Amino acid sequence: MHVSVVGRVLGKCSSLCLLSVNIRLLYTLKHSVLSHNVNTSVNRRFPSPRCQQSSSTMEQAAAAPEEVNSPVSAQGVAANEAAGTGKRKSDEPREPEASGRGKRRRGAGGKKLRPGERYIPPPQKRNPGVSFCQEHYSETSYYFEGGLRKVRPYFFDFKTYCKGRWVGKSLLEVFETEFRAEPLEFYQRAAKEGRIRLNETPVEDLSVVLRNNDHLRNTVHRHEPPVVGRPLEILVDDGEVLVVDKPASIPVHPCGRFRHNTVIFILGKERGFSELHTVHRLDRLTSGVLLFARTLETSKKLDQLVRDRQLEKEYVCRVDGEFPEGEVTCEEPILIVSFKIGICRVDPKGKDCRTVFQRLSFNGKTSVVRCLPLTGRTHQIRVHLQYLGFPIFNDPIYGSSAWGPNRGKGGVVGKSDEELLHALVEEHRSQESLHLLDMQDDGIAIRQQAEKNKTCEKPDLAEPDLSGDAPQTQMPTGCTSSSATLDEVKQGCTDSNTNSSSLQESQIQSNGNQTEETDTSQKTPAVTRDSLCSECKLVRPDPTEKELIMYLHALRYKGPDFEYSTRAPDWAKEDWDEEST
Repeated sequence: MHVSVVGRVLGKCSSLCLLSVNIRLLYTLKHSVLSHNVNTSVNRRFPSPRCQQSSSTMEQAAAAPEEVNSPVSAQGVAANEAAGTGKRKSDEPREPEASGRGKRRRGAGGKKLRPGERYIPPPQKRNPGVSFCQEHYSETSYYFEGGLRKVRPYFFDFKTYCKGRWVGKSLLEVFETEFRAEPLEFYQRAAKEGRIRLNETPVEDLSVVLRNNDHLRNTVHRHEPPVVGRPLEILVDDGEVLVVDKPASIPVHPCGRFRHNTVIFILGKERGFSELHTVHRLDRLTSGVLLFARTLETSKKLDQLVRDRQLEKEYVCRVDGEFPEGEVTCEEPILIVSFKIGICRVDPKGKDCRTVFQRLSFNGKTSVVRCLPLTGRTHQIRVHLQYLGFPIFNDPIYGSSAWGPNRGKGGVVGKSDEELLHALVEEHRSQESLHLLDMQDDGIAIRQQAEKNKTCEKPDLAEPDLSGDAPQTQMPTGCTSSSATLDEVKQGCTDSNTNSSSLQESQIQSNGNQTEETDTSQKTPAVTRDSLCSECKLVRPDPTEKELIMYLHALRYKGPDFEYSTRAPDWAKEDWDEEST
């Protein structure tokens, strides 16, 4: 009844209504602390029956303001209530949940799991801002031998969520169809040793059927290819940009088989740099100027310069034959043939690009050429030089005979893309140089080579003892046997009190170019042998430093208000002679 009276008052005089409602709200909020005398005083000031409201009626009006045609919102009333009582809404007592209904299980949709049904946790959100840190750097360590930087083998977790095409398939089917580098027996043994985990639970039976959002973790014994042992030279470090002179053979960031033998990890492990933003990339076999942004603001600024093509790049290379004098421009479009191997070729369906070349010198066999790429396509300089008939002198891909007798000059190959890829792989496999294609040997080739090594080599005391009385893997103190759980193996191999084995100590040699970088005092995992690892059974010849260097160098990078450059490499000198190297 009182609410209807207030509505009639509002219909006659809206200003009087606003005043009345506000006073009533104030009265309700202060009711618990006001004395009886104060209440009587307020009532005497408003003797009209229309303004005398009971406490319960005013509380009802405040709790349901939408029934009154008033501009005071529900959020405003709630805010005023919180201010008057000194409590937050979250502090108010809640009604108990109905009996029989517990807390909804997150990720299970509040449903009870049926007998035999697996619980699948919700996918975790990834933080794109997370960078590599000391936890990653301490996985293993370097040693230097024969002019090469090498990484001690280490255990590593490969993690992935279930792909859409895997849903409904068993783990055994997925390993058989998509991870054929190893035989099924390998994965079955790995599962028994606790190296394969599904939603962080060890899986022993690979017949388990995968479902959406399943998280897989596979622990492997990882070997990285060696790289050139020359140190990274810091050209500029002003707090905004970091400029280094990258040696050939070292990838910029983790990819493929490379993780610790990358520029990002070397800078983090040996120089303490972290949270670097890559501005551009250089091919693994290319050397020269490499820019990193130290801050997000600088990264955005440099990225915009790249998009606006305001960043001038100058390269120098040595090519086969006598390159024409004067300025030569190539504008042939480039198409990526294989993303996996990283092979490109000139094709009308490719992306537009433009490169300007100028010969600097000729020694009778090879020419030094200045290169100005005006666009930034993959392998642009290398592909355009091949098209012109002057491939880079020691380019393992675009100087290969797999392209035909003219090595792809004029875009003439005479093979389909599949035939070309097969020819490239077979050529490098025969030369045991698949690492130059950034490819890992397939499982069949690895097993064949392992069997060959096994029949040729002498018995090794570190090989598994089939009697079961000795450890099956050569590991530091604390690693028991290959049948131990993964956590035990990893804990033993990362024990800070572990002493390096004699094999480790004998392999650590100081390179002539390395002085302070060789730190043998670091307490890191020793060299290990893993009974499941195919790589541990191989004896690979080390590549020479010459084989890891391609004669292509990023000489200078220039922007509107900066310029960074390096010294020209020895092979770019006019009087350079191949025989002297």
